Amino acid sequence: MRSLADTIARLAARRKQMDGVLNGPDENERISELQVFGSNPGKLRAWTYRPKDLAAKAPLVIVLHGCTQSAASYDRGAGWSRTADRMGFAVLFPEQQRSNNANLCFNWFVPADTRRGSGEALSIRQMIEAVVTAHDIDRTRIFITGLSAGGAMAAAMLATYPEVFAAGAIVAGLPYGSANNLAEAFDRMRGQGAPTARRLATTVQQASGHCGPWPKLSVWHGSADTTVSPINSDQLVGQWLTLFGQSRGQCETQVHQGYRRDVWKNAANEEVIESYLISGMAHGTPVDSADGLSQAGSFMIDTGISSTSLISRFWGLEDAGSAGPSPDARLPATSVGHSPLVVAHAPFEPRSGPTALPGQHIESALRAAGLMK
Repeated sequence: MRSLADTIARLAARRKQMDGVLNGPDENERISELQVFGSNPGKLRAWTYRPKDLAAKAPLVIVLHGCTQSAASYDRGAGWSRTADRMGFAVLFPEQQRSNNANLCFNWFVPADTRRGSGEALSIRQMIEAVVTAHDIDRTRIFITGLSAGGAMAAAMLATYPEVFAAGAIVAGLPYGSANNLAEAFDRMRGQGAPTARRLATTVQQASGHCGPWPKLSVWHGSADTTVSPINSDQLVGQWLTLFGQSRGQCETQVHQGYRRDVWKNAANEEVIESYLISGMAHGTPVDSADGLSQAGSFMIDTGISSTSLISRFWGLEDAGSAGPSPDARLPATSVGHSPLVVAHAPFEPRSGPTALPGQHIESALRAAGLMK
């Protein structure tokens, strides 16, 4: 078993290896930086993507990269912006900075960054509100996903702001509330010492005081993951089954594209939790490089199954009303439908008085939502 010092050393070496990759000349070709989104207490960056001719009341997907990655490098591998072209939704990419975490990990194990109204969690919430306000996003169709530390932070967002999200997806991540410091984080990654499913569910319930329906959840993990133990996938499922008032024995087990899929349904026969175990896969996001959307690479593992496409369909995004090709069409890998999400003009004109700047509209919306003082 690797020691804590050995794991930190391996991450540092990986960071050095990736430094040149993350800052290539074409890294941010498809995405645009969101400059104004509130007080940003977590000191994160934000990037956005909007397909051409995005319909009004379109869905929004928030995508969180893993350690040593950037927003653009994760998008290049997982293909979320190209999937947005196909299915007709906007994408928001929060991005970590080295000043916050040397390995570019979201700080999913730091309480100040994973509480409602605080730190990185509040920064991401402010980004969401800025995009929703500027572009008339459908508030009932907001989704979040992430890989590894990004997956754990996606779990934190689902716990702290459950009323915001219709569903989430966690790839090789960890349950919310499983760790509160770095030492605990490494233990949980190794599959050691996690709280019970009941305790984990209680932690989620206490994170926001939410009393409405819980977001749907898709969980993905590789059976050969030695960075984040697959035990965490089981714990995530147990946490959310408890929230939904269901038991493990109520699942239906299927084989989809050669891989095991467990699914749980509610009383209305709607799928509310799914879990994919990708046999033989190490730590990363499963992609299908033949689909014209995704690309194999570091932590992007070509398994012949696209987690991005299947997550989108679990969320119902194939019915998003895109004016582009049908879901079964193949887009060329070079297809670009780029336009910035925050435009240079205000989303509406005031009836009288001086013209407000876009940033002023966004700040007013954030204050109205209680996300900025």
